[in-house]
Amino acid sequence: MKKSLSLSRKKAIVGLLFVLPFTTGFIVFIAAGIVSTVRMSLSDVVMAGTASGVELVWNEFQNYIIAFTQHPTFSEVLGTSLLNMLIDVPMIIFFSLFMALFINQKFRGRTLVRAIFFLPVILGAPAIATALSSARAMMIGGVSPASPEVMASLGSGMVVNVSYYLYMLGDLAIPPALIEYIIDAVARINSIISMSGVQIIIFLAALQSISPSVYEAAKIEGATPYEAFWLITFPLVSPLILTNVVYTIIDSFANSQVVTLSYNTIFTEYNYGLGSAFSLVSSLAVLVVLAIVTLLLSKRTFYHT
Repeated sequence: MKKSLSLSRKKAIVGLLFVLPFTTGFIVFIAAGIVSTVRMSLSDVVMAGTASGVELVWNEFQNYIIAFTQHPTFSEVLGTSLLNMLIDVPMIIFFSLFMALFINQKFRGRTLVRAIFFLPVILGAPAIATALSSARAMMIGGVSPASPEVMASLGSGMVVNVSYYLYMLGDLAIPPALIEYIIDAVARINSIISMSGVQIIIFLAALQSISPSVYEAAKIEGATPYEAFWLITFPLVSPLILTNVVYTIIDSFANSQVVTLSYNTIFTEYNYGLGSAFSLVSSLAVLVVLAIVTLLLSKRTFYHT
């Protein structure tokens, strides 16, 4: 008699089949590139007449030593990129959840509002960004937002010292560290909004998956909207908070200055070994951040079964 599989075994098989395409693609297309990057970071890459066109000469970790002791900007750029990431990620998550709660309400024009908040994701595509850049370049000769005529008409009276108003928060006994954090976040509000499109969609999907009957039962029991948020909404969307944090960290790293530095070192200066070392060090730093954040958040994540 044929023995049937248990439910847990069936779920395990479904999970393996789900990740099989990614695993196969990673092994075939990405793993070889990672191995090549590691080899280049440990070698001097010399152009040669071999089949590959290059020859790797072992240099005893000199590229890593140069990166941290001799290169003028790598350590500073790496630290700045990680610091900006730690500032941006909480603000992006907070802003995304807030906007998802807002556009999940029923009001006229909410479809248009949802589209507007997802526009930065579409406009950030390379082809769209190139087209917009070309359009701006064509408008320089006429009246454009960046033309000297318009900038002169604005005058100095349009400049607002945001830091002055934020430092007024010190009179309310708000810790200086928190004020500095707010100032840094406000200074990058444009990037925070432009990087929140995907996260808003994910949070919106999580909110729409919560049954209205849960809120109705809580209302009958006398729960206030504030209590309903912290006891129902927040726990049920917490798995997606972890997902969005991981996505935001990776997305922030992919658009960071340290990635640009690695790219320019390899493809502009043609220093393959040093650029590969930059890439691996920054990637390992982000992996450490991901491991710490995932460990901390996973302990406080509520999984509804």
